[in-house]
Amino acid sequence: MAALLYASRLADCPFEVVLVASNVPDAAGLALAAAEGVETFSHDHRGMKRADFDTLIDAELTRAGATHVALAGYMRLLSDGFVERWAGRMVNIHPSLLPAHKGLDVHEGVLAAGESVTGCTVHLVTSDLDGGPILGQVQVAVLPGDTAVTLAARVLTAEHQLYPRVIADLVGKDLTSPILDRLRVVALALPAAAEKQSHGMAGFFVTGGKFFAYFTRDHHNDGVTAVLVKTSGTEEQASLIERDPDLYYRPAYFGPSGWIGIRLDREIDWGHIEDWLARSWRASAPKRLAMLPF
Repeated sequence: MAALLYASRLADCPFEVVLVASNVPDAAGLALAAAEGVETFSHDHRGMKRADFDTLIDAELTRAGATHVALAGYMRLLSDGFVERWAGRMVNIHPSLLPAHKGLDVHEGVLAAGESVTGCTVHLVTSDLDGGPILGQVQVAVLPGDTAVTLAARVLTAEHQLYPRVIADLVGKDLTSPILDRLRVVALALPAAAEKQSHGMAGFFVTGGKFFAYFTRDHHNDGVTAVLVKTSGTEEQASLIERDPDLYYRPAYFGPSGWIGIRLDREIDWGHIEDWLARSWRASAPKRLAMLPF
């Protein structure tokens, strides 16, 4: 946490620490954050259901205006609802080269296995413990005579270098762009439309219905900025891509369900985008809404 806080004070850092929260009221990090002028929140989790405690933390994060969550020595498992709420925007750092040595007693495991190299990993948080997509790693040599204590100290130094850099990269990708601003205006003008993060992207859905659009920017390290919308099925999807492969593409994971990607990293025909958003909205809205004129 301290490494992130002080990295955030650098002139070119794209993130700031708006809240330090803990389930341990006397955690030393709270005092440090307060001394540096950062808002803090703490509440003892004992006697509370996991989901209730996570709801409490989520409310504080929202109130503070947080856009991302960085876990730093937070030793509690998170509820599925909390993980989904921050999907794609919550990261954790683990003192091994994942997927090796998940969980606790990492350094003891490395030494027992006789490994010559270990390290640390920053990953997105999912419901799979220490199993989310990896965002960055640093290797650390295991030295002759190392103990779990000496090895942990060197890995911690590597963690302090890696974590701020990976978060800066993640936040930099997620910063609001003029294209997303324009897309948001169009999408949210549709009846009962709302926005929330889903699959690590800005998603637009119909209240009481389904998602009708996603905004993606280099989401799978593909360098593509696009809006994902629904087609009538894979046949239309293939026809669109064949007709104009520079504009349309089959998005990863969503493609098999008939979604189409419309690229926004070239000259944009916003009338065309508006038409597609309206069409995708109608395919996703409940019948009582889909018949509304707009």
